[in-house]
Amino acid sequence: MDKFYDREKEIAFLRSVEEGSFESARMTYVIGRRRIGKTELLTHVFTGERVLYFYLVKKSEPLLCEEFVDEIQNKLGVTVRGNMRRFQDIFGYLMDMSKEQQFTVIIDEFQEFNDINPSIYGSMQKIWDLNKNGSKINLFLCGSIYSLMNKIFCGSKQPLFGRATAGMKIYRFDIKTIKEILNDYHPQYSSEDLLTFYMFTGGVAKYVDILATAKAFSLKKIMDVVFSENSFFLDEGRNMLIEEFGKDYGNYFSILSLIASSKTSRTEIESIMNISTGGFLDKLEHDFQLIKKIRPIFAKPGTKSVKYRIDDNFLSFWFRFIFKYRSLVEVKNFNYLRDIITRDYKTYSGLILERYFREKIIAEENISDIGTYWEHGNKNEIDIIAINEDAKWAIIAEVKRNRDNINLRELEIKAANLVKQLPEYDIEYRGLSMEDM
Repeated sequence: MDKFYDREKEIAFLRSVEEGSFESARMTYVIGRRRIGKTELLTHVFTGERVLYFYLVKKSEPLLCEEFVDEIQNKLGVTVRGNMRRFQDIFGYLMDMSKEQQFTVIIDEFQEFNDINPSIYGSMQKIWDLNKNGSKINLFLCGSIYSLMNKIFCGSKQPLFGRATAGMKIYRFDIKTIKEILNDYHPQYSSEDLLTFYMFTGGVAKYVDILATAKAFSLKKIMDVVFSENSFFLDEGRNMLIEEFGKDYGNYFSILSLIASSKTSRTEIESIMNISTGGFLDKLEHDFQLIKKIRPIFAKPGTKSVKYRIDDNFLSFWFRFIFKYRSLVEVKNFNYLRDIITRDYKTYSGLILERYFREKIIAEENISDIGTYWEHGNKNEIDIIAINEDAKWAIIAEVKRNRDNINLRELEIKAANLVKQLPEYDIEYRGLSMEDM
């Protein structure tokens, strides 16, 4: 995409960090899932000769250092003397230099030092502590493996714990930005196009860019891109997560596939997998931040009435269709897989439509809490409940693709027990369909 979308708040934050670095050293860690646009954001804000960009890949430390020395010499116009074969030597050199001049350093995929040479984190801590006073370095440590990055900077026993002066997480594009992009690239877009585009990309910058550039906005055209020869989408879920999960990736993948296929309770998952999944689910929720635990609104934290959902639209799609039917992908029987997706599309996209309206209500309404509701045995399920606790009002909403399938009187009956928990609240019942997107 030629235009740089959204990120106004992030850009303002990065500018303020840069401004502060002229007074004292700044170390900022930047976290976000792969393809979310971290590198694009940083290189969009920080341009010119006084910006060093180091990209970490799994290769020997001396070879990486050779590349980094070239970058320093080319960008800062200096001759680096001595045998710089260890990153700690390069970092020490930069910290010394930053006492005389201000510049920005971006180290991308910073968590890869964990495999290249994990002692580097301890070396960086010592060099930082000794040299930060008087330094004007503007240092960004950027990573896409959430569990490792979180451990490096937030683990109390880790060398760099407490050293970062700031941290930021990059999120996906919101609905407003997705609509802006569609309006620029496909101004005649329909509600179906919007839902399909949102369902597949989830606002992840790289996916949005690929599909917008290919002018793929309908389900058919998106499938043309996804199931093309050598499509990077086919291995994307595996490439994103296999390093996160390590040797247990098989169990994690199976759990995510079941959740994506509407097996959303622990009991359902364990009855199929025949193993205890509590530890896996806990790590998926807290360490990897890939799923969310859903309870009926107002339920107590200890309730056993719990469901799980994948908190990423693309990964939900990938596990529901591409991973589940990977045998079809292996033999490249894409026509059969397209038939399956077309067959299941209305049911599956209906669930994504609920997610869309939850996000829309959060963005547009002044609410204090939002959730779903169901009673024992999955009875009286209600799609969305949003409340404003101070103003004492609540929205109770039914979501259907087709407005003709919404019956607000039935919704009121289903909500009878829920409403008893909202005394003195003004209740608004809403029917939300494709027409309301």
